[in-house]
Amino acid sequence: QVQLVESGGGLVQAGGSLRLSCAASGSVDNINTMGWYRQAPGKQRELVATITRGGTTSYAGSVKGRFTISRDNAKNSVYLQMNSLKPEDTAVYYCNAISRWLAYYWGQGTQVTVSS
Repeated sequence: QVQLVESGGGLVQAGGSLRLSCAASGSVDNINTMGWYRQAPGKQRELVATITRGGTTSYAGSVKGRFTISRDNAKNSVYLQMNSLKPEDTAVYYCNAISRWLAYYWGQGTQVTVSS
């Protein structure tokens, strides 16, 4: 089992920045890909960004160039630096980890609210 704890959400004005952090514990040696998803009210959960253990990243088109995902394998942590935030980025952001056996783990979510 893997436990994920997010931090760093909050309220920010449009154009501002926030940094989300996610710390993993438990069977962390089995984690391959980590990432961030988000879910806005009335919408489905969507992929924001992912990063493999080796550092390969991918981004949703809507955040490319504004968000940066990074990972510290020694600290079993993943981060999401969010710049130039827009009101449409408002959502609950969830940390995700995928094990080598393709088991999915989720954090409890952290609220990000961007005011216009």
